[in-house]
Amino acid sequence: MGAQSERNEGPDLTQGVAAEAIREGQILEGQVDGETVILARKGEEIFAVSGTCTHYSGPLAKGLVVGETVRCPWHHACFSLRTGEALGAPAFDPIQCWNIEQRDGKVFITGKAGKVPAPVTTAEAAAHPESIVIIGGGAAGFAATEMLRRHNYAGKLTVLSSDDDAPYDRPNLSKDFLAGEAPAEWIPLRSKRFYEKRDIDLRLGATVERIDPSARTVTLADGTSLPFERLLIATGAEPVRLPIPGADGDNVFTLRSWADSRAIIERAQASKVAVVIGASFIGLETAAALRTRGLEVHVVAPEALPLEKVLGPELGKFIRALHEDKGVTFHLENTVESIGKDAVRLKDGAELKADLIVTGVGVKPRISLARDAGLETGSGIKVDAFLESSVQGIFAAGDVAEWQSSSSAEPRRVEHWVVAERQGQVAALNMLGARQPFTDTPFFWSAHYDTSIRYVGYAGGWDSVEVDGDIKAGDAALRYKVKGRTVAVATLGRDQEALRAGEELRNA
Repeated sequence: MGAQSERNEGPDLTQGVAAEAIREGQILEGQVDGETVILARKGEEIFAVSGTCTHYSGPLAKGLVVGETVRCPWHHACFSLRTGEALGAPAFDPIQCWNIEQRDGKVFITGKAGKVPAPVTTAEAAAHPESIVIIGGGAAGFAATEMLRRHNYAGKLTVLSSDDDAPYDRPNLSKDFLAGEAPAEWIPLRSKRFYEKRDIDLRLGATVERIDPSARTVTLADGTSLPFERLLIATGAEPVRLPIPGADGDNVFTLRSWADSRAIIERAQASKVAVVIGASFIGLETAAALRTRGLEVHVVAPEALPLEKVLGPELGKFIRALHEDKGVTFHLENTVESIGKDAVRLKDGAELKADLIVTGVGVKPRISLARDAGLETGSGIKVDAFLESSVQGIFAAGDVAEWQSSSSAEPRRVEHWVVAERQGQVAALNMLGARQPFTDTPFFWSAHYDTSIRYVGYAGGWDSVEVDGDIKAGDAALRYKVKGRTVAVATLGRDQEALRAGEELRNA
C-alpha cells in the first residue's frame, strides 16, 4: 500500500506565491498550518485542494492534473479540483478545498472552503427507480452502493452479499495485511454505522438462488423474494480449485476473502514451510507476505517465468530475481500432482515438505445466476457501453462484466479491483438514468516486498515490448505494442508516467 505521504516543506501559502509560478497542467505544493496543500491552474482559474489522497495518503503533488481533476500517483484515485469530490475509486472520501485570494500578482490561501453539496445525476430525481437490489458486496457492489447514496438516491437499496464480512479492501489481503504490516482496522471499506446512517439494507451471508427478470424479483436460499426496479449483478469471481488428490485437505488454502486471509495467517503462525501453487499475482504476493513472516516459501508453477504471459519475459525475469533475492525457491515448468498432510508431490517426482499450502491458479467469474435467468453471457455477463445487460434494467459490473471497449473490437472482461470499483460507480449513475459510458483505462498495481508495479491498459498479446529505463534498478517503463500501437504500459518507479499512459490510452 505504501507508507504515509511524505511531508514536503513547501512555501507557506498563507504568505502568498507568485501567480505566474502556477502553470497549466502542473502542480505547486505548499503548506498551510502544517497541512499539505496543492495549487493547480486551468486557464485563468486557480484551484487549491489538500495534497493528500484519502485512499492511502498518496502524495497528490506527485500526481497528474487532467482538466479540472487531479489523479493520485499510487492507485490512480481521481478528485475534482473544483469540489474535492472523489470522482474515481479507489478513493471515496473527498479532499479538502481551500479558499484563495489573488492580489498584487500573488495567490494567497485564506482558509478552508465549506462543504460542497452532494452531487446529483443529470437525470431527474423523480425518474429514479423505487428499488435497487445489488447482488455482491465486493468492489463493484460497494462502489455502486456508495455512489447511489452519494448522488441522493432515496429509494430502497438492498445489498446481498454471500460474504460474512461487510465490504472490505480485498487487495490488502494478499499484501500488507497478510504480511502482518497492516492492522485489521484498515480492511473494512466502511463502518457498520455507514450502512445504518444511509439506510442501506446490507444482508451478509445471503445466498441468491435465482433472478426472475420478468417478475423483477430476486429469490434467496431461505425463500425470501425481493422486488427490484433496477438490479446490479456484481457477483465477482471464485478461485479455481485444483482437481488433484489432497486439494481439499485442511492444510490447503485459497485466498479470496478476508476470512481466507485470516485463516492463512492463523496457519502460518504455526508453520515453518509454505508451498504456493501458482505464480499468479495473488500467488506471488502471498509468497512475499509469507516470506515477510519468516516462512520458508516454495512456488510451483507450469510457466518458464512468473507472470511472463501478462508482463513479458523482461519483467518476468526481474520478478523471479526479486523473489529469489528474498529467499523464495521457484519450481517452474512443473506442477503439483498430489498433496499430502505434510508434503506435496511434483510432476517431476520431487517431494516438498509443507506445513501450509496456498493455491493461486486463477479465478472464474460467477455468472450462473445471470445465465440461468436468460441473460446473454460469454466469458462473462455481456453488457453494453453503459454496463446494461441484454435485459433492460439489469446491469453487471466487476469481474463478471464482459463489456465492449471503444478502443477494441473484442469485448473485454478484466479482473482488476479498480476497474470493478469504477464500473460499479458508472453502473450506479446509469441506474439513475445518467447514460454514462464506461471509458476508463484498465489499471492495477501489484506489490512485491518494497517494489510496486503499475499496469495500465489491456494486452491479451503483443508483437513487441519497448523497454525504457533500467528494470533491474527499478526505474523503467515497458510499452506493449500491437502493430506499432501501444496497448498497455507497465512501470517501475515511474508513477506519474503510468498516469500519463492511462490518459493516452483512454484517448487513443
